Amino acid sequence: MANPAPSPAPVTALVLAAGGGRRLGGRPKALIRYRGRTLLEHTLAVARAGGCAATVAVLGAAGEEVRATAALGDCLAVDNPDWATGMGSSLRAGLAALHPGTPAVLVLLVDTPGVTPAAVARLLAAHAAGAELAAAGYDGRRGHPVLIGARYFAETASTAVGDAGARALLAAHPQALRLVECGDVAGPEDLDTPEDLARWTGPQAD
Repeated sequence: MANPAPSPAPVTALVLAAGGGRRLGGRPKALIRYRGRTLLEHTLAVARAGGCAATVAVLGAAGEEVRATAALGDCLAVDNPDWATGMGSSLRAGLAALHPGTPAVLVLLVDTPGVTPAAVARLLAAHAAGAELAAAGYDGRRGHPVLIGARYFAETASTAVGDAGARALLAAHPQALRLVECGDVAGPEDLDTPEDLARWTGPQAD
């Protein structure tokens, strides 16, 4: 009897969680408490519930404290010593740590608690249907998460500089980019300021 075909490698959730929270008084965003757990734990749970079987988190500010505090489970934690230079360096560090054969990554930001498992599932479904570049849309405006197929990994790494992340890559391939509307199941707002923190966490902030 012929051996069964190997299962395809899973899309990996790549969580960028290195920021130092400068506008939050230097509170690393990965450690902010949200609904009884850290934002990093929350984001990993969203990725897993949405269908990502593999997870990578890029750490930077207070990386040792994050490792000691957050329950990461089977998540691969990657240190980015250059985190202060911006999101681009974290994206490069995450891509460099991927398992060979990874077909695509779903890039999530640790400071977007409005992203839901339903939004993650829609991006993964778009990839399963053939999309190699996809982004969540909110009333037609591009937001996060962003899905990047393996054919674009090298280009992403070469163009991810400063805080631009994958912006240059997406701008270079408008015809390939599939916008997946998620405004009915998720929110694009990020958590950057004390006002954002109060709105998202209320009395739970610590």
